[in-house]
Amino acid sequence: MYRVRVERIVDEAVGIRSFHLVPCEGTALQPYEPGAHVDVLGPTGVTRQYSLCSPPDDSSGYLIAVKREQASRGGSAALHDDVQESTELSISAPRNLFSLSPEASGHLLFAAGIGITPLLSMAHALNRQVRPYHLHYFARSREHAAFLSILESSHFHGKVTFHFGLDRGALGAALATCMAGAAPGTHAYTCGPAPFMERVVEVGEDCLGPDAVHLEHFQADPAAASLPAGAFEAELARSGKVIVVPEGVTLVDALTAAGCDIDTECREGICGTCVVPVLDGEPDHRDNCLSKKEKAANKQICACVSRARTARIVLDL
Repeated sequence: MYRVRVERIVDEAVGIRSFHLVPCEGTALQPYEPGAHVDVLGPTGVTRQYSLCSPPDDSSGYLIAVKREQASRGGSAALHDDVQESTELSISAPRNLFSLSPEASGHLLFAAGIGITPLLSMAHALNRQVRPYHLHYFARSREHAAFLSILESSHFHGKVTFHFGLDRGALGAALATCMAGAAPGTHAYTCGPAPFMERVVEVGEDCLGPDAVHLEHFQADPAAASLPAGAFEAELARSGKVIVVPEGVTLVDALTAAGCDIDTECREGICGTCVVPVLDGEPDHRDNCLSKKEKAANKQICACVSRARTARIVLDL
């Protein structure tokens, strides 16, 4: 974690504020790839992940946007209520679990509400690289859409389509229309509420192929927490040590108790900090940070929430 100062706060939409973060003296901001996010330690001591939405080549600072959640547990509410211009915050280095595919011939970006944040950064980068793309932004109304002044500027002319007040029942048809006629090799990227992203994935896999749809979650999957959590063994390949992970104990906690410290942040299977390599055994993936392709390969496990389907799993630790 390192220190930044809030240089500017802007009300971007109903319940959404942007925060322009600049380095404190002695701090250098690291470059990042579009789609990256940072962990932000708020004034109440709660750490949350927020996408970077400024142009990735802008070295003057980082831009994040925060939606005030009605059921906030101290993260978004504290940033809205307790942070002012000149407030100092601690943030992590950027991490990217939501990259643009280098193999894609074109890119379709689908944002809903606050989900515009990582896709805005992608759009900036694709513009700079002169690569084919189109951004579709879905929101309840213009008042609920963030960064309108940027997206309606000449910089994005002809590259953005807004979908305001669309009935949920019409979403599937609208998405299919957006993807119709996409060139072979086009990839889709989506961020927003879970039901929206699920619909984008469903339509996208049908129109573009199962490996051509990418998404990012910022909330844990409550269904995963309700799955059975039986005991299993974790073998550490480098030492041969075998650790029993009892029912009700997370893999990362069992590893820590055995003296094998694993870095963690969110502990909800979102940020990807605690992902470790798997050499043998089948993980029971319960995270929202690994892609569908990565989960199918069974070569990684998110240690804070995922478990094992096999009696033993071998980790490259």
